[in-house]
Amino acid sequence: MKNNKILFGITLASTLIVGCGSNPIISTPVENIDNFHLKVSELTEAEAKNWGHLDLVKDTIPGMSVDKAYSEIIKGKKGTKVIVAVIDSGIDIDHEDLDGVIWTNKDEIPNNGKDDDNNGYIDDIHGWNFLGETYKEQLELTRIIANGNSNTPDYAKAKAAYDKELKTWQERKAQNDQILPVINNSHSAISKHLGKEDYTLEDVTAIKSVDQNLLRHQSIISQTFGFGIGTIKETIAVFDEQKQQIDDQLNYNLNIAFKGRKTGDNPDDLNDKVGYGNGNVKPKEASESHGTHVSGIIAAERNNGLGANGVANNVEIMAIRSTPRGDEYDKDVALAIRYAVDNGAKVINASFGKSFSPHSDWVRDALKYASDNDVVFVHAAGNDSKNVDVESNFPSDHVNGNEISKTYISVGALSSKYGSSMVASFSNYGIKNVDIFAPGEAIYSTVPENEYQENSGTSMAAPGVAGIVALIRSQYPKLSAEKVKQVILQSGTPLKNKVIVGGEASDIQAFSQLSKTGKIANAYNALIIASKL
Repeated sequence: MKNNKILFGITLASTLIVGCGSNPIISTPVENIDNFHLKVSELTEAEAKNWGHLDLVKDTIPGMSVDKAYSEIIKGKKGTKVIVAVIDSGIDIDHEDLDGVIWTNKDEIPNNGKDDDNNGYIDDIHGWNFLGETYKEQLELTRIIANGNSNTPDYAKAKAAYDKELKTWQERKAQNDQILPVINNSHSAISKHLGKEDYTLEDVTAIKSVDQNLLRHQSIISQTFGFGIGTIKETIAVFDEQKQQIDDQLNYNLNIAFKGRKTGDNPDDLNDKVGYGNGNVKPKEASESHGTHVSGIIAAERNNGLGANGVANNVEIMAIRSTPRGDEYDKDVALAIRYAVDNGAKVINASFGKSFSPHSDWVRDALKYASDNDVVFVHAAGNDSKNVDVESNFPSDHVNGNEISKTYISVGALSSKYGSSMVASFSNYGIKNVDIFAPGEAIYSTVPENEYQENSGTSMAAPGVAGIVALIRSQYPKLSAEKVKQVILQSGTPLKNKVIVGGEASDIQAFSQLSKTGKIANAYNALIIASKL
């Protein structure tokens, strides 16, 4: 997941600071779609909170036509209940906008310490927590280096990547450690001079003084406003958040000596399952918000007067905690997929990924198991701005160039502004290994403790597609998972325009070449095609 306010890209500014209806339903027409008028005005507050559900033709916003699907096709039809497994971090199952859509294992008696349904998991009432008390973790490349066997496959590649990552985060730490005290110091000085902590840029520029120290503070705060984040307090909060991210990377993710796993099992033994994990699927701490945000995108209760609307209207979220603050273990992912399939999920959302996967065969076997058992698996393409046809991103359904699953969908991320900047700068892409794109930047959804916020990442794009999959499976339950994937890919809105890739203005590519379909996921069209099948 990418936060759209992280400030790692402000090197130059940082240096300066330190230096100072009833009609027949038809599909959305795509002829001349690239001739639409671009949306010039900023999104309204209502649009910003719901842009992923809007319609390209009607709103000139590259959404998934979800609202149009409800108003013109679904029209209150509930369909069949569908279980969607969210394999992610902990999920706040008590959230006001999610508590009515959480899956309950009716064959399990709560808190009696017994495996009542004999599925191998004791007291798995709402899902399973494969992490136990674990939260902070290493990256997979760090674990490869920590194992210390230079003969391990991918060791050399992992070592090179590790050294590069470590240098990058050390440089970011040095930069942040230099900038943040300067801003804090100048903020204190300006606040004291103005007699208030909440001030505007106009307040600052209006300061007249012969005090050179005060003028220096004035210059620094003026430049800080130039970052465009908001108030100085909000800017400092983002730098503090960035500091936390840097500390997590250096103290845990890239720390070779760190041991994060607390489950007592052997992560390199797929058969070591006894006493492994527990039934508590909630976040370990409030900052563990990813799974809750993803769940809201799929299934936040619609039109209940609360913060967000999910894509799907008749689903239950099966909570599976397997993604720590770091890289997930292949063992946890493989077993999580099998748990979801064995306990009735018809859709799995996987908003996680990594560049190294020592036991990728375990995960591929699980992906094939899901495919063979009529389950659609939706995966986030990743947030490294890279071509995943060239550089691997796991879990993948490919081995030696061949797909092992007929129901795997990989999703890239879009921003809200139709045109050359439509592809989110962080999104991975690939004409072979990414299937389709969906809204993924500044997506408003649920977070723990009855809160809501905007997050960005292909992590936000995948659940949008998973929601459409759930809608199709609900309205047309006789369609196989393979057919549903076919519908998703066939029904997307194809675009021919050229776009900036990876946030690099010099890298311009045809949108049609960034995924297998060259399309944006579209709920309205999907339901139409599904009805014909």
